[in-house]
Amino acid sequence: MANRKLLSLMLGLVFAAAAGAGHAQAGYPNRPVKIMVGFTPGGGPDITARHVAQKLSERWGQQVIVENRPGAGGTLAAAQVARAAPDGYTLLSVSSAHAAAAAIYPKLPYDTVGELAGITQTGSSKYVLVVPPSLGVKSLQELLDAAKAKPGQLNFSSAGVGSGTHFAAEIFKAMAVIDVVHVPFKGIPEALAETLAGRVQFFMAPIANSVNYVKDGRLLGLGVSSLQRDPLLPEVPTVDEAGVGGYQSELWFGLLTASGVPRAIIAKLNRDIVRILGEPDTRSRWGPIGIEPRPSAPEDFDRMIREEIALFSRTARAASIKAE
Repeated sequence: MANRKLLSLMLGLVFAAAAGAGHAQAGYPNRPVKIMVGFTPGGGPDITARHVAQKLSERWGQQVIVENRPGAGGTLAAAQVARAAPDGYTLLSVSSAHAAAAAIYPKLPYDTVGELAGITQTGSSKYVLVVPPSLGVKSLQELLDAAKAKPGQLNFSSAGVGSGTHFAAEIFKAMAVIDVVHVPFKGIPEALAETLAGRVQFFMAPIANSVNYVKDGRLLGLGVSSLQRDPLLPEVPTVDEAGVGGYQSELWFGLLTASGVPRAIIAKLNRDIVRILGEPDTRSRWGPIGIEPRPSAPEDFDRMIREEIALFSRTARAASIKAE
């Protein structure tokens, strides 16, 4: 009899907890939601987060706030979200740097895969390999020929050790089988400035930052990093078609939250954000800056992050990339 009463009590507690959780999820969100961005304003993670935040606020009638907390390659913001209450009120906007950090930082203050859960990928953008006109090369093949003729004498810029621009160039370097030297800078503006000045020979630049320089002739675009040409630079071939077969590297963005957030809340976030990404207004705002809406299921985004971590880890080992 005592065991039966105990079982009845335990079942009652389980049902009560489930009912409470269901009620909380049904009322979500009933207070402001925060989207953390681990980078300064103006970059892809910030632009995509602010657009989604505005649209969610309109849809929900509830404030959605974007808060920038830059530093350590986005890991400060990621740690804060991983430690947040698992209630769906704290989200994280990330880029490819999220997977790169897991590949190069030996001890992160959070488990990238275990403590953060995907909501959806939000968008993707391409890189374009640019060179200064003063270099005197007119095609990707000419750049490869120059690099092979002078091993270790050409160099390339990046937005910092372990950045997406660094990894995109290292993957290119490995696939092209060339010996070129990495010169890291503080960020994209500095890396672009040094390439424009001709002090470095090439830069795998985000298309949003470099498209105007290519169009006005201050930089030459030798190849875009996707397997299809980009509508912003239709005259520039892909790296794949220009001489390095199979090369592909994209800069992606997405939203995560703490892994303990109920699946029902993650599903609601996914449904509402995917609708936003499908709206014509999203494409019209993002298209001119080279960002393509790219919605996904939560589990697909989680899988993509795991695959990117594995790719970046292999690249980091081969190129001896370590966090500074």
